[in-house]
Amino acid sequence: MDQKALDDLEWARLERAVLDRCRGPMRTNGHVPLATTFEGAEIALAETLEAMELDAAGTPLIIEGVPDLRPIVARLSRMGALDGPALVQVKRALSAARVLRQFLTRHRAYCPRLYAACALDPTLDAVLDELSRHLDEDGTLFDHASVELRRLRTETANLRARLLAKLEEILVKRADILQDSFYTLREGRYVVPVRRDAHERFEGIVHGTSSTGATLFVEPRELIAQGNRLKMAQAEQEREEARILAELSDHVRDVLPALEAAIDALDLADLRQASARLGVDLGGRVLPLEREPVLDLKNAKHPLLMLEGGEVVGNDIPVSAGAVLILSGPNAGGKTVALKTLGLAALMMRAGLPIACADGSRAGFFHEVLTDVGDSQSLVKNLSTFSAHMTNVAAILRRARRGSLVLLDELAGGTDPHEGAALATAIVDALCAQGAATAVTTHYESLKAMGVTDPRARNASVGFDVATMRPTFTLTLDVPGSSSALAVAARFGIPRHVVEKAEEALPEESRTFEALVARLSEARASYEARVREVEEELVAARAAREALDRELEKLKRREEKQLTEEGARLKQRIRDVSNELRAVRKEIRQAATEAAAEASRKKLEAIERAAREIEAERAPVEEPIPREPLEDKDGLKVGDRVYVTRLRAEATVVEGPTRGEVRVAAGALKLWVPLSECRAPGEGTEAARRAPAKRARLAEPVESTVDVRGMRADDAVACVEAFLDRAYGASLDQVTIVHGIGEGALRQAIRALLGRLGTYVRGHRPGTREEGGDRVTVVELR
Repeated sequence: MDQKALDDLEWARLERAVLDRCRGPMRTNGHVPLATTFEGAEIALAETLEAMELDAAGTPLIIEGVPDLRPIVARLSRMGALDGPALVQVKRALSAARVLRQFLTRHRAYCPRLYAACALDPTLDAVLDELSRHLDEDGTLFDHASVELRRLRTETANLRARLLAKLEEILVKRADILQDSFYTLREGRYVVPVRRDAHERFEGIVHGTSSTGATLFVEPRELIAQGNRLKMAQAEQEREEARILAELSDHVRDVLPALEAAIDALDLADLRQASARLGVDLGGRVLPLEREPVLDLKNAKHPLLMLEGGEVVGNDIPVSAGAVLILSGPNAGGKTVALKTLGLAALMMRAGLPIACADGSRAGFFHEVLTDVGDSQSLVKNLSTFSAHMTNVAAILRRARRGSLVLLDELAGGTDPHEGAALATAIVDALCAQGAATAVTTHYESLKAMGVTDPRARNASVGFDVATMRPTFTLTLDVPGSSSALAVAARFGIPRHVVEKAEEALPEESRTFEALVARLSEARASYEARVREVEEELVAARAAREALDRELEKLKRREEKQLTEEGARLKQRIRDVSNELRAVRKEIRQAATEAAAEASRKKLEAIERAAREIEAERAPVEEPIPREPLEDKDGLKVGDRVYVTRLRAEATVVEGPTRGEVRVAAGALKLWVPLSECRAPGEGTEAARRAPAKRARLAEPVESTVDVRGMRADDAVACVEAFLDRAYGASLDQVTIVHGIGEGALRQAIRALLGRLGTYVRGHRPGTREEGGDRVTVVELR
């Protein structure tokens, strides 16, 4: 990878952000590799995706307490032996490797790529067990490491105990010439503090003095032989310990290739888990890698700006092989940020990192990223700004090919504007011809014109808010941007009269071009505002539909509950009537007089009437007859009967049809309805057809939503009033009226009506955002 491109894109900062999320030695000594092949990048991305999925499932990769073994491995490869603490480091790394292997084995079905990439040799467990049997956590050998070590340690401990006991006796017996009642070690020998003026009365070997010289540290003569035996025993013990450590080092050296593979596997797992953490922090996603060298990012955000914690504006940024994206607009508006976002995205795909972008984004594999971003002026090399840029661009032209991503900031700037514009256009044309995917920032109008006339080129502009005189950082595709140099100059303090003088000096073609760009920007803004409005209406319609579905489900549950309760009540009444019937029959058989028999017969007649009432209540409700569409809607005339789907009732035509609508009357209600809502009338009387709608026995559920958009205010008010009557009769608790926004007249008329209907309207409110906002009114019924 070209080092200049890495520097221009600040790759080192992003790499450090990844490594800071590592838990092992990668944090301080690692780096983030860039795959050199499509297959390598694809594998890296797949591994990171698995790590993100494991993390999202609450089972992240377990990488903890992994030491840096590379110095230890280097010592082993040079046939050196390891001390106890170094072997403990090896033991900890092997323990982490075993935990990782067991984890990946358990989750193999969910992370096959990581399982394959971090495959570990299970024979390393035997070495781990061997080290665990011999070494304590501080690197000290256990006594049972060998029989000889246990014997030597026992012997050394006994010798030391006898020697210390003798020292205690000396401290008591010779206290008159000792400086203090303690003993210590000097040069590995036990000594006592003797006053300097009395040392001739204390026989022994002087091993040192105090800092003041007032105390001599003397090894008593009677302890010299015991001290010698102790030193010899300690030397034998140390030789035995060294022998055991050397054997353990040989065991580790025998599996050195497997150990190095385990270190690499731990580092890889640590890197992938850190990449997953970065993806979470960025709100990013792992994009599928395409072979085609393309970047089509949706709502992409610069990762370094996001990690800094500020608010970052996302933008759609497309670039493809053999084409150029021409970015224009005011300075400090975000053009260079867009360039760097593209470059970092290409590198992140090769590194297996998630990208901060929205769903629907695409990314391919780029063999190299070539950049000319920033000021490359060099006094040492005697290069001006323009010369330095041309040197870089010349190198880029030699290397650019299909599969290259070329990013050029302010191409051919710093020279004569006319010559620079011509040169920039020619360079971009050459790069497209060589198949490179190119993105360039510019203020040259001829280059912006290329984005309109050349099918390989596409314009994009960063926004500038004239009202606040500040950039919006929003990238708009297919519209060239105005440099707004005069506006920016005024913003940064250039006097107004100077700016006005500059405006007068502008060539006519420049003013014409700026005006054209301004009109394009206004048209684009208007179009986007309309798109947002339509999207909001779709959201509101979807919310209304969902609310309707919820209300319908609620109604179904309520009816099912009512039917269940009614069925239980009828069963109980049937049982009561049956019991009464048996009792009356018994009374008739036992009646002694005619009067008693007559009274029993009257009771029996009452029971029969009750049974008929129960049978009537159990009779099934007739389903509404399906309404056939009208064969000749345009042939309707005044006086015809039609079934209106909106009213769920038949009505009489009183006017029309005209403009696809007809005015109908249903009782006191008169309104205009579309012909599409008219159906053929059913058979029988209107009373019979409306019978199922009685409150006691609903033939079909009353809808909880009415849509009056497009109606005249008077018709809508009448329709709403009839709708509320039906809803109240059906015992609905809440209904929704969809009236839209428009100029607000329809909404105001409906809400004024609701204010007057206090008899059965408890209250009303505008809909929430999920319900449709101010386009709907939600009514609470009493």
